[in-house]
Amino acid sequence: MISLEWVKDYIDIKDQDLNELAVKITKAGINVEKVISQNIRNLVIGQIIKCVDHPDSDHLHVCSVDIGTDELQQIVCGAPNVREGIKVIVALPGAVLPGDFEIKKSKIRGIESGGMICALFELGLEENNEENYAKGIHELDEAAPVGKDPLEYLGFGDTLYELDVHKHRNNDCYYHIGFAYEIASILNRKVTLPKADYKEIADSIDKHFSLKVDTPKCPYYLAKMVTDVKIGESPDFIKRRLTAAGMRPINNVVDISNYVMLEYGQPLHFFDKDKLGNHILVRNAYEKEEVVTLDGKNRILKSSDIVITDGKKPVCIAGVMGGENTEVDENTKTILIESAIFDAVSIRNTAATLDLKSEASIRYGKGLSYEYTKKAIERACYLLEKYADAKILSGIVSYDKIDKTEKIVKFIPEEVNKILGITISEEDMKTELSRLDFDYKLKDGVFEVVIPSRRLDIDPNVNDIAEEIGRLYGYHNLVSTLPKVPIRRGQYIGDVKYRKKISKRLRSLGLNEVKTYTLVSKELTETFNFNNKEHILLPNPMSSDKAYVRTSLIPSLLNVYEYNIKRKVPNICIYEISKTYDKSYTEESLISGLLYGTYMGNGWSNQVKVDFYLVKGIIENLLDYIGFKNRYTFEVGDNDSLHPGISAKVLIDKKEIGYLGRVHPKISKDEIYVFEISLNELMRGIKPLKFKEASIYPGIKKDMAFVVDTSIPAGDIIATIKKAGGKLLKDINIFDIYIGDKIESNQKSIAFSLYFEDNNRTLNDDEVMEIFNRIIEKVETTHQAQLRNK
Repeated sequence: MISLEWVKDYIDIKDQDLNELAVKITKAGINVEKVISQNIRNLVIGQIIKCVDHPDSDHLHVCSVDIGTDELQQIVCGAPNVREGIKVIVALPGAVLPGDFEIKKSKIRGIESGGMICALFELGLEENNEENYAKGIHELDEAAPVGKDPLEYLGFGDTLYELDVHKHRNNDCYYHIGFAYEIASILNRKVTLPKADYKEIADSIDKHFSLKVDTPKCPYYLAKMVTDVKIGESPDFIKRRLTAAGMRPINNVVDISNYVMLEYGQPLHFFDKDKLGNHILVRNAYEKEEVVTLDGKNRILKSSDIVITDGKKPVCIAGVMGGENTEVDENTKTILIESAIFDAVSIRNTAATLDLKSEASIRYGKGLSYEYTKKAIERACYLLEKYADAKILSGIVSYDKIDKTEKIVKFIPEEVNKILGITISEEDMKTELSRLDFDYKLKDGVFEVVIPSRRLDIDPNVNDIAEEIGRLYGYHNLVSTLPKVPIRRGQYIGDVKYRKKISKRLRSLGLNEVKTYTLVSKELTETFNFNNKEHILLPNPMSSDKAYVRTSLIPSLLNVYEYNIKRKVPNICIYEISKTYDKSYTEESLISGLLYGTYMGNGWSNQVKVDFYLVKGIIENLLDYIGFKNRYTFEVGDNDSLHPGISAKVLIDKKEIGYLGRVHPKISKDEIYVFEISLNELMRGIKPLKFKEASIYPGIKKDMAFVVDTSIPAGDIIATIKKAGGKLLKDINIFDIYIGDKIESNQKSIAFSLYFEDNNRTLNDDEVMEIFNRIIEKVETTHQAQLRNK
């Protein structure tokens, strides 16, 4: 609860409509939940100059009232105590009294009446009962100034704001000076801090008191000492303000402690110095240590709680409640004032555990500004000197381990505008920072802002600064626009992307995925060891058949093959994509496959048996799909685990990435075909795909067949054809290989289909035949080939 009468001590808001101000504050981000006002418009202090009986009534009177204007106001009044000369409260036309009773000009039994002379219960300031009704109108004292606000004169003219403070907002809206800064930023005005000057006597606190802090949960502790205190009643303004804030006035000393807390947000604790002794030790409580608090209850503490002790026994639960053994009472003469900062989390936990939530613990739990810790103790000394006749000892005892590093944030205006989604000029940003009372420098378009320590809720980053600038600039200035955010297509990345892509392709080619154990036996590690990698032997394997980390997936696929063959599965086409590890813990992902039996078929006819060329075709299809067309080749293999005459290496850009072939007969007599390719090498070799527009012109297809020595690989002949064919040769396919009685036993016939095309024109037969004949000549001379049926 915030008292606006109190806030007026620090900022001038006399010209403000307090209901409208509440709206401005709410728009700026601090929600004013309720406006509780004792102010009533059109109420004035009047003096009755003349009072005569009403001509048509036995109890009414016609009064001429001086309200501070040039003319007297005529008012009809029926109160028994109305008479000439007294000063009264007058409600003029337009005033709205409690119960929505609006005062209007009227005629009462034929006599005009321009207002109402009020009793306190009619203004909601007293209970409406027979006793108060019988008293009649309220009579003011002789000093009451005619024409002024009577509620303000009586001390009832306060307006209270009930705040709903967001949990991320810190302690600054829980005390009046902090709220004054909030109003100042909205109205672009300055805050004036209250007086805190006092005189110190020659005697020093150092002669009477010592301090020791033995816990990291208390980084800052200040103590002042006052003497010759006179306990008595507080001034009316302190009692009114404490009552408005929901606190019960007790005496001038206790009330000043609470008053300063509500003013600066810094809780203070007053110890009776004579009861306390000459020493304070701040430490963590002992487990199950006990202390009787000011409410008379025995509290059992935990080791995580913080206590103030006299060196031996606790005299206060730090940040929560004082102890009964050092309580200030009517006999207190000397007071030790404590102003400190304790660990906020610890205070919240202690208050929750002890079910002892207090005004002090709430503020400690939200964090405190070290600057106000000192100002609060100085303000308390000023008030004690003025209203309790206290004498202030010189000096201050302190323990200071607080981090006073300034919170500085640098930013350029574009960063703030991007966060807010609007354009605020550099000049407007300077204005908003000045209104916030944030020191700043602007150099070369870069703001450097120092965040004051009182704003603990603001961290030194541009997001928090943008929020502060935005809320003062006005959320109503935010322009409704469609969100502009970069949108990325959802997709897999890295090896996961290619694992998914390759797996999908292999399934479409008729292979089934399997998942096998990473751990294998020693026997399986000795076969299909690509690049002769060293294996990791587990120190404590589950069993001998799971003692090694595999470097190849083929042995595991062979286990799957054996498992299915024993269960009469005739055709097996499987693959696996998994990671392998060598002794140096190098990780490599492999793509492996195993095929056996019939690849596909239609009943008893049209059976496609698995062979070397079928497996090679699957690999070619896969590589073309990924984007390696015209970049891969095959060479004769030399893997000891594969059939020496039916195996090959797979190369991309002339770099070996894997192998394929039939399993060596020493491993299995069955015609099992396998392949294994390094996914890591594939990923390293991938380049962005380039797409060409399909030609609108027709191409020309030509076939040729060559008889060559069986030792010459078909790939060498294809390379020669490509080189001789030039740019017009778009595609080469082998459509037949013949070995038989019509040619020599050491020879083979290979038939090629060639496709010629130009994207810009239609080719003619003459130019194609010229290239065709050049290809024939080149192949014949390079490979000692003979054109078949020449």
